[in-house]
Amino acid sequence: MTTTRALAIDLDALGDTRPLWDAFLVDAARRFASIAPLDPAALPQDRGEAAAELDRLGAGNWRTLLERFSEDRAPVYLRRDAEASAALRALAASECLIGVFTDAPEPLARIALAQVGAERRIAALETGAGALERLLVTLGADAVVIRTRDELTGLVRATK
Repeated sequence: MTTTRALAIDLDALGDTRPLWDAFLVDAARRFASIAPLDPAALPQDRGEAAAELDRLGAGNWRTLLERFSEDRAPVYLRRDAEASAALRALAASECLIGVFTDAPEPLARIALAQVGAERRIAALETGAGALERLLVTLGADAVVIRTRDELTGLVRATK
């Protein structure tokens, strides 16, 4: 079906995780108000950098809280997209090596992949700062980078 041997797919091409992250930050600001004042709007947009800032602020067990928050709320924020799911299935069936990257922290990424039904179709997941670069080391520098849902579905349509 496809001649592409390896794909590096941005997690947000499979499901937009930014609203879930933003909701977590609002919740975390409330939870940590007495421990570490947190202004979600003041955090960097890059979630890898924001994670480092949460660590620097001493936001304690924020990763554990993010995991619980994501488990509870992922169904509200993330829905499977039939066309993106079909494209991922077709690529996996064609023995394409598929990796996913995101600047989001690992707990959110892992739960998002499960929610959109993609976890069993990927060979590698890289999260946080420098995720794409690390994934390309794993997949090979010639891997095709997919950043949007339209690029993903278009790749499959173009190879039919």
